[in-house]
Amino acid sequence: MSRYLTPSKIGLLALISLYSDGVVPSSATIPILSFLVSYLLPIHSIGSKQDGSIAQDGFTISVEKLQRATIAHTSAIPGRTVWDLLLKQLWMIDSLHALHAFFNELSMLLEKPPGEGVDPPEHSRPKRMLLSRNSPLGAFVRRSLLEFTRLQFHDGASLWKSLVVYRAPTLPIWQRRNPTAGPQSFDRNLQADSIDEDGTLLRLIYGDLSADGYRGVVLKDGNASTDDMERLLDHQVSRMQRAGNRIPPAMLSQLRSMARSGVTLPSASTYVQFLDAWKSGDYPSSFDSLHRYFDYTMQSRDRSLYQYALLNLAILQADFGCFSEAITAMQETIATARENHDMPCLNYTLSWLYQFGRTHPEEMAEIQKKGVLGSEKEALSFLKAKAKESSMWTLLGTTLLSEAKLILCNGDNVSLAFESIAKASHLNVTKNIPEAYGGLMLMQSSIFDRLGIACQAWSHCELFLQCYARQSLSEDVIQTQCLSAFMLARKGQYDEAISRMDMVEPEALRTLKYQQFWNTNLGILKLRRHLHKDELDAGEHILVQLRTAPAEVPELQFNISILEVHLQIRRDDYTHALTLLEQLTSELELQEADIFQRLRAMILKARIYDQAGIPQKGFSVALRAASLAHKARLLPILWEAVGAVGRVLNSVKEFEATVKLIENVLPQALECEDCELAAYLFSCLADGHMGMAGQAKEGTLQRKEKLTKAMASLDRAFEEYSRIEDIRGQCEMMAKKATIMHLNGDPVLANDCAAKYLDIKKAAKT
Repeated sequence: MSRYLTPSKIGLLALISLYSDGVVPSSATIPILSFLVSYLLPIHSIGSKQDGSIAQDGFTISVEKLQRATIAHTSAIPGRTVWDLLLKQLWMIDSLHALHAFFNELSMLLEKPPGEGVDPPEHSRPKRMLLSRNSPLGAFVRRSLLEFTRLQFHDGASLWKSLVVYRAPTLPIWQRRNPTAGPQSFDRNLQADSIDEDGTLLRLIYGDLSADGYRGVVLKDGNASTDDMERLLDHQVSRMQRAGNRIPPAMLSQLRSMARSGVTLPSASTYVQFLDAWKSGDYPSSFDSLHRYFDYTMQSRDRSLYQYALLNLAILQADFGCFSEAITAMQETIATARENHDMPCLNYTLSWLYQFGRTHPEEMAEIQKKGVLGSEKEALSFLKAKAKESSMWTLLGTTLLSEAKLILCNGDNVSLAFESIAKASHLNVTKNIPEAYGGLMLMQSSIFDRLGIACQAWSHCELFLQCYARQSLSEDVIQTQCLSAFMLARKGQYDEAISRMDMVEPEALRTLKYQQFWNTNLGILKLRRHLHKDELDAGEHILVQLRTAPAEVPELQFNISILEVHLQIRRDDYTHALTLLEQLTSELELQEADIFQRLRAMILKARIYDQAGIPQKGFSVALRAASLAHKARLLPILWEAVGAVGRVLNSVKEFEATVKLIENVLPQALECEDCELAAYLFSCLADGHMGMAGQAKEGTLQRKEKLTKAMASLDRAFEEYSRIEDIRGQCEMMAKKATIMHLNGDPVLANDCAAKYLDIKKAAKT
């Protein structure tokens, strides 16, 4: 395997020579240069180069690719295309001596550096365009000349044989252009000495030149160099680290075939194996590959990479649940980075440690005692300052978003969170960080969702998925898909929510962490639907699976715990539900969790008291939750707390206060696009109107008016419960409606409502 030069690079050099000779017309200049640059620049800098196309077409240039790129362009010579001239250029290299002469002539394509000799007179110069030595084409020619000069004789002979095999498919085309060409025209010495095609000397020099022989030479030596492999592996590592995905199957099979063919793979291949095993959840293989890679690198480099080995080890240990080992490795990473004065590594380590502390606060006791990070606000201020000093703009943007998230979790001023988001957005635009748009727009969507502006939250999700998903992290794409699916489920569109979940690319789900996150979200959606449909056994089965599945995201753990409480409420086991809720509340207080989660737990406690028949006991809890939600601008929680307060007011016969309270918040509550919340408020409003009707005198207009409003509210509540398939809610509304019909003296409609009640029950059982 050649270190740099390959037959495909000789084809590129021949094309560059034609371009320099001026035979490429102006109309073909841009396509030809684009073709050349697409293979000369680093892979990650070519926007159109995706993993699928690289794996499918290869990262080297076949002679068929050269033909497709040049055959459509006419040259400056009449009657000849650029492909005709390129083919002639390739077949003019008809011996090993001609190959040396070809490379000797390449030096004439470059401008001479200043002070190196005297340029020849204008009339004696060849009419060709010289290449700047620092241009992409000039740098490629200079590197090729250097590598050819450094070739040993046997390596040069191998390159010549590879070139013979490389251009062999074009022999029929060359024979049509040049009738005198024969089967042995690839070597002028064979033609001059009239050596037989099946002669022993020919086989001794070139081996088997049959079709199978060609295939064997290509498989053994390949059309790839060590430089090509390093470029490919560096691109793959960059893409895996940026997107978080595994190696595509086509690319993996291509690398394995190269390894089986005896090609010497660079040490970066071991790091690619580590990343792929890590993302697939293979802990032993990833651990072994990581140690093997850094053992290789330590042999050829100094200890400046030691901190990165520890950093990778810490992240690996954390992903597989070995938190104490991860913290130990991360502390050693910090010490080593400080010793080596590696500020980028140190800043990234401290940022990761902060994010780890937000997810696993119970594991950070030792770190907090040592005061490595200080308080959360101090840690973020330190990270922002260091990121600016080191010009680590991606880290600075992530820190600004973490600052906004901390403000929201603490219930502080929402305008400060929007200020941090605006700074992060300005940074992404000015510094051109397209992969950071995912986290930014996901944060914006979450804020609007907490503010109860569902349309804005949905539009930000859709905008991200339509415009920025291709260039963003797979994790951000999956989180956005799941968030939009939950928004659809809140509106009762379960089938659309499941379809939205299925829109996640299968390639992203090959990563174990993402698959577990996706499965957990899908399980939560199904569990919520089963609870609404009163399918408690099926819900219990899914809940058992969710408990055993690893859920490192605190929001998912909280949702699972809340749904477990709802399951006990559906079973009318209020004592067990209250016990589970008290345990959850104590954990949230201990972890200083998001205020949104703590307030949801408080509201649920008030609703448990209400359903248990003692709503007045939850009055203080609901009132406190409403006050805190108003201060933190958590409007969906505020509207639900208002509904809980209305239940308490109904229990003490303050029906007029309940109606005024609910009617004032109902328009804004409907903007949340939460069917369960809307049904809860309409039901409470119906109870208030019904209570006011009971206080009015029988037969009066006021009584009829209140009964009519109660019926309208019950119809709206029934409609909302029907959208989310809530069987108990539908039955409750239908029972209340039948009671009102009976009080109005309309037994026919009352019987119809009772029959519909029984039909709903029967349909739920089937």
